[in-house]
Amino acid sequence: MQINSNQPKLFVVSLPRTATTSFCLAMLEQGLKVAHTAYTLKTFNQADVIADTPIFNDYRRLDSLFPNARFIYLERDIQSWLPSIRQLLQRMQTNLQRTDGGFNPILKRCYADVFSQYSLEMLADDAFLIESFNAHQQQVFDYFAERPTDFTRLSPDQANWWQTIESLLDWPLQAAPFPHVNKGGKVTKWNELRHPLKIESTRNGRVDDLDKLLYRL
Repeated sequence: MQINSNQPKLFVVSLPRTATTSFCLAMLEQGLKVAHTAYTLKTFNQADVIADTPIFNDYRRLDSLFPNARFIYLERDIQSWLPSIRQLLQRMQTNLQRTDGGFNPILKRCYADVFSQYSLEMLADDAFLIESFNAHQQQVFDYFAERPTDFTRLSPDQANWWQTIESLLDWPLQAAPFPHVNKGGKVTKWNELRHPLKIESTRNGRVDDLDKLLYRL
């Protein structure tokens, strides 16, 4: 399968636990095909909107591969992000860092690039998480600093949020409330969702070697 690099895409480059699932749900309700994480070429070809892994880490490569793409950063207050990401990383640690299986290698690589091979002691320190958040944010902002037509920042709490996306994409969207899901540390909403425009992230649990097939430069 060849990648369709001319198809317009919207990539969400903010970190996990920044309302990425809520944003994906909002885009589904706007009639767009959406993937929350993407690990196959088919996913990249089919989805109009892709968030989370590997986007938050590989946006530079994807920018080169998809010249018509647009990028959005979801802004979340860092103090409310801290307990949410800490809980997620605590749950994921074993499967992220084991060498005999666990999560797929794409997911492992992306989390390691942002959060390193963290320990539970490191997670207990707000400074470590704040530094990881700020470093990632600054890298994104620096990369897109001269790209106002390709990149925008969005607070999910802002009124008329859909107008921000319309101006970035030139796609007609409908006025609607922004959904807020996966509250209280829950991260299961997307997996439980059944929607005709939801694009699966894997092939029945299998992933492609994207580093070889998709990201070769």
